[in-house]
Amino acid sequence: MTQTLTAPGTGGSTSPAFRAQLAASLTDQALHLIVLPTEQCNFRCTYCYEDFTVGRMSEAVVGGIKRLIDRRAADLRRLDISWFGGEPLLARPIVEELSAHLADSAAARPGLHYRANMTTNGYLLDTGTARTLAALGVDRYQVSLDGPAEAHDTTRLRADGRGSFDRIWRNLLAIRDSALPVGVLLRVHLTPANLPLMPGFLARLRDTFLRDERFTLHLKPVERMGGPNDRTMEILEQELRPQVLDELTAVAYDGLPAAPDPDELPVCYAARPNSLVIRADGTVAKCTVALADPANAIGRLLPDGTLRIDNERLAPWVRGWAAGDENAVHCPYAAMDRPAPAPALLQIGRRPAPAPRG
Repeated sequence: MTQTLTAPGTGGSTSPAFRAQLAASLTDQALHLIVLPTEQCNFRCTYCYEDFTVGRMSEAVVGGIKRLIDRRAADLRRLDISWFGGEPLLARPIVEELSAHLADSAAARPGLHYRANMTTNGYLLDTGTARTLAALGVDRYQVSLDGPAEAHDTTRLRADGRGSFDRIWRNLLAIRDSALPVGVLLRVHLTPANLPLMPGFLARLRDTFLRDERFTLHLKPVERMGGPNDRTMEILEQELRPQVLDELTAVAYDGLPAAPDPDELPVCYAARPNSLVIRADGTVAKCTVALADPANAIGRLLPDGTLRIDNERLAPWVRGWAAGDENAVHCPYAAMDRPAPAPALLQIGRRPAPAPRG
């Protein structure tokens, strides 16, 4: 069946920001799909939490996504697609096939606003790929860097054990030197080991990329996310993070317009009823971090495009809206009653616009 939710009353926060986010999260006129065309990866990052047990998306799941969009498109005003993995560009033909279908659906409905983004390690993101995908509506990317080559190549390793920095850097430079209408969020991971190198590296990023308005920056301390190296991995101490982030942000934006303020009310995509993860095997989930947690599997996408959702499994992810609990909508997984709650690591896509009127 197709799950439809109506707005509950809020027992806690009643701020205007909360109410606006509530409306944006529950409207049936908006849909956000996080699509994993493959859950395999060409990298083996030392802090990765994925187990790579699921492979490439089958034709039945690809067809199910197409039919889901066909069923919903007439009622939508906004459709956001986030490509994730694994490494989504390992399944580039699937990305192109589905993106073409989505773009055609949106073009046939002038009232439907369609945008797509991708979280990629950047190794396969050459300008030809970026140009092809931009024509299909995929025009925003998140690419992670762990510092200069001497740091990055110790943590963001390829599956063959070799480094990845030089090729990613070349791809980013090629995009900068092109006229492609794309945006790139450079996600820079912070660890105790790479911290001494960060001031110089961020100055290099600033002078190389951040003067181009297509490039933006997000600094993120690495977390223990349930991967095999969690026990031995060093992370920045919580009490040091505010000062470290302030100091490094000042370096990155020295001489540039001020860094954008964070959202007044940050809301995780996993807390939004109208945001769903479609895994490569057709499982419907809520969170891209908790992929191995059974509580994250809330249903299945059927080949005819219908969604079979288990309401009892869905309820904990969206409970923050009924309770007016800002912590629960900020990261529902971290706030769930779990044996070892994981903090949110990934930002996927942008905050949805307010619910359409009229």
